[in-house]
Amino acid sequence: MTNDEHVVLVDGEGNPIGTAPKAEVHGTDTPLHLAFSSYVFDREGRLLLSQRAGHKLTWPAQWTNSCCGHPLPDEALPTAVIRRLRYELGLAVESVDLLLPRFAYRAVMDNGTVENELCPVYRVIVSEEAVPNPEEVDAVRWMPWKQFADMVLSGEMDISPWAREQVPQLVALGPDPLTWPVGDPAELPAAVR
Repeated sequence: MTNDEHVVLVDGEGNPIGTAPKAEVHGTDTPLHLAFSSYVFDREGRLLLSQRAGHKLTWPAQWTNSCCGHPLPDEALPTAVIRRLRYELGLAVESVDLLLPRFAYRAVMDNGTVENELCPVYRVIVSEEAVPNPEEVDAVRWMPWKQFADMVLSGEMDISPWAREQVPQLVALGPDPLTWPVGDPAELPAAVR
């Protein structure tokens, strides 16, 4: 990825209000911007977890869902999901499905750095092993969905703040992640509809 990658800034209603360099967005007063989270599953319903690279600005070395990122200006969210999974984990995607079109969160690190995102959540199916890019990911592991969800809900697993908020909403979709209902694209933020 280039150092001049831009993110899409949005208002509280999800309307685009400009762009900003990704490298300059995250700080103690992070503006609301577009992002996505993805949960990668294999055909057995196992979830791919990733550990964020230790040198990342936000939540370094933190275990989290499979892959997160930001769409480029004028980039469709599914395209951004596919692009980032290829870059971060070397994965070819079989399918990308919208799950939580309205998910948003704000989280503050101990050092005051803020994440502030409209962050739709996607399910991705793959049939190959991940090859982590060390610029983005320190480690990966596969885990049965129920085991992962139970550990997050019980507080037993230390996970990123966004995943901690997403998991209960995903659990509410049903016990089998491969049969979760697809979300309505009309509910996505206006900036990516």
